Amino acid sequence: MAAVTRDLDVVVFGASGFVGRLVAAHLARHAPPGTRVGLAGRSPERVRRVHGDLGPAAAGWPVLTADADDEASLAALAGRARVVVSTVGPYLRHGLPLVRTCARAGTHYADLTGEVLFARRSAEVAHADAVASGARIVHSCGFDSVPSDLAVLLAARRAREDGAGPLREAVLHLVSARGGVSGGTVDSLRLQLDTARRDPAARRLLADLYALSPDRAAEPDLGPQPDVFRPRPGPERGEWSAPFVMAPHNTRVVRRSNALLGHGPRLRYAEDVVFRGPAAPAAAWALTGALGALTGLLRVRPLRPALDRLLPAPGSGPDERTREGGRFRVRLDAVTESGRRYRVVVAAQGDPGYAATSVMLGESALALALDGDRLPPAAGVLTPAAGIGERLVERLRDNGFTLEVEPVG
Repeated sequence: MAAVTRDLDVVVFGASGFVGRLVAAHLARHAPPGTRVGLAGRSPERVRRVHGDLGPAAAGWPVLTADADDEASLAALAGRARVVVSTVGPYLRHGLPLVRTCARAGTHYADLTGEVLFARRSAEVAHADAVASGARIVHSCGFDSVPSDLAVLLAARRAREDGAGPLREAVLHLVSARGGVSGGTVDSLRLQLDTARRDPAARRLLADLYALSPDRAAEPDLGPQPDVFRPRPGPERGEWSAPFVMAPHNTRVVRRSNALLGHGPRLRYAEDVVFRGPAAPAAAWALTGALGALTGLLRVRPLRPALDRLLPAPGSGPDERTREGGRFRVRLDAVTESGRRYRVVVAAQGDPGYAATSVMLGESALALALDGDRLPPAAGVLTPAAGIGERLVERLRDNGFTLEVEPVG
């Protein structure tokens, strides 16, 4: 990072939004004493209301005014902070000015985007500036895509330590999850679909398995690695597999990490949802049908008004009971080029998209702000594994997450 004096360690941009409030609350509970935190948003009145609910730990936190469309206000924000954590989406619509500003200012940045088009555009416009300034621009620091990215990182590290060689194949299975959906997530999906409908280049990019790779021409041709497929028997007895709604983003993030970190030169990676028990085939078909129906209906613009009345509105999300009662568990099954097998489990209590995500994003910001000498030597537009790496594993374990890797057989 450039040698510039910063009076704040972390600024939460979008602090009055649904996820922004949760991230601010996590920092109020878990940031080490003396951590300098600021809360920012377009409406200082709304941010002050959030600030007032955070308790005595946040008493000295300043409230800052910044607008995603006002680059002068973003420059002032980035100039004060070591890290800006952004929850202002959809990122494709609102996120690029802040990313560019942080990259030029040498300010680290973290978000929770699940938008391939935004992450690709960010790399195009900001990577060179971030490398020059020393900034780490780390996208997808929530349920998209921390469990996926860290699971592959842990498998690759253990295989390397065991002398088992690079990874050849890895599949992440969502074993269980309970939680809710926010309006912001739906809005991001809607914007990506609309952009792809209007722009053939965007459609091709979304279909590209290596859309986020830093050097597309260097990627191997490993044949089909579909994110969408018909339900099928799963990898273990009694399991059935169905498509995972986050796979089209997570798989691209993991492949970017592989290009940056070298998990395996011919690594095939995929994700799915697995069901067990007598009802597993029916559940797999039901999920596949529901995902197809939602995507199809969102593409039909005349149906949008009726659909919007059924879906959560932007700025809304699951209530506290749903968030606190949620959980998730994913299992990564990996094979090395020598045939050694490894299993990684990542799990946590709390709604995965919001309660657990606020921990993942908050701890990513704290790592970027406070743990510089323990982070991978990197700068540019990065992934959680490449930009924060095993320090994030340690921080999440300290917050009650399970991240375990073991050889199989």
